[in-house]
Amino acid sequence: MTAATVGVIAPARPEPVTLGQAFWVWLRIALLSFGGPAGQIAVMHRILVDEKRWIGEQRFLHALNYCMLLPGPEAQQLATYIGWLMHRTKGGIVAGVLFIIPGAIAIMALSWVYVLYGRVGIVSALFFGLKAAVLAVVLQAVVRIGGRALKSTESRLLAVTAFVLIFFLGAPFPLIVLGAGLIGWGAGRQGSAAFRGGGHGATKGAVVADADTLLGEDLPAHARPTWRETVRTALIWLALWLVPVAALLIALGPDDVFSGIATFFSTMAAVTFGGAYAVLAYVAQQAVENYSWLGPKEMLDGLGMAETTPGPLIMVLQFVGFLGAYRDPGTLSPLLAGTLGGLLATWVTFVPCFLWIFLGAPFIERLRGNAAVAGALSAITAAVVGVVLNLAVWFALHTLFRQTAPVALGPVRFDAPVLASIDPWATLLAVGAAVAVFLLRANVIVTLLATSAAGVALHFLGLVG
Repeated sequence: MTAATVGVIAPARPEPVTLGQAFWVWLRIALLSFGGPAGQIAVMHRILVDEKRWIGEQRFLHALNYCMLLPGPEAQQLATYIGWLMHRTKGGIVAGVLFIIPGAIAIMALSWVYVLYGRVGIVSALFFGLKAAVLAVVLQAVVRIGGRALKSTESRLLAVTAFVLIFFLGAPFPLIVLGAGLIGWGAGRQGSAAFRGGGHGATKGAVVADADTLLGEDLPAHARPTWRETVRTALIWLALWLVPVAALLIALGPDDVFSGIATFFSTMAAVTFGGAYAVLAYVAQQAVENYSWLGPKEMLDGLGMAETTPGPLIMVLQFVGFLGAYRDPGTLSPLLAGTLGGLLATWVTFVPCFLWIFLGAPFIERLRGNAAVAGALSAITAAVVGVVLNLAVWFALHTLFRQTAPVALGPVRFDAPVLASIDPWATLLAVGAAVAVFLLRANVIVTLLATSAAGVALHFLGLVG
């Protein structure tokens, strides 16, 4: 039976939009992108698929699946991908850069406030309340990702294995993700249903068909680049990424803090698969334990900043770079060094994101419906549940307890809480935030603001410093 038979008229495809018109839509998305990747992707889906009908449901999910397989922030990469689909490279740059700018400005301003006034009682109390709620937010991420990804016994076993490997055995995060991807790829090629699952862009309600959207179903001309165009794209973006890193290493030497920021975050940009929370698990452990750029509680403060500002959650890396350079400024003033360190961390973190999209998207557009790619995605997402759980446990140890003690039993090594050092007020705020998020379904931003206000109130009552 056709649509005409039942009196239903198919919606007309939207009129083409210019890059200038798209600019304001991308800016709107950037300013509304709070609450981590799940919330940001939901905002993009509502505006781009449901409201504007620039892209259809299946094409949106296909792009999202690719971005989830990449190292780095999937929401920013998804914006870049769709911008590229619509308006070629210029469109991808506009969409991707606009997604970054509001958060970069906000985190830089908060970094200045943090180092100048962070030890003032009221500011310290505000961050005390903020990081208590961050623990509940990360636990919520574990539940959300787990509910989506752990649909089979195999996926649950993979999540548990990932947690044990990273928390108790200190296995390298990239190796865990690579192994999970290979397992999922092999399962998908063999037709196994063990790692089939939907992305976190899945939605309820009527599905917007690709054919009824601005982009339609066709493969755009710029998704068929020549080999010369592919090589040129790779060289341009590799130069933008790596030439500054090489220049710093040559000019300042490998032991300088700016060289360390450039090389560490460049490595992070290439190996941290699995989304923002997985990236943070890797960075938190390396930046705190190996580089000593900041302490565990400061990492929580930075994550609280990123949760309450627009843009990618991993913009917290700018805060990490800021503190690393601020505390080792060399001949520069601490504030100038911190600012340059934060901008450097942002540059080497996000420039590779454009490389992955502009180099890979033309080929990924030809792989819509590939079972092996889908299997790799689902297996990586399952492993990421274990990795994010590791992050939640790490945060809990350094939020709820004032002291931890290292435990070593053969190859098993981990930090255990010193129970006598539990912080009752931090625990109370964390439990309250968990009740608000899980039982009352409170908005994340509202919860973070409420616990921050509670921390300030406790300060005025003389209960926290």
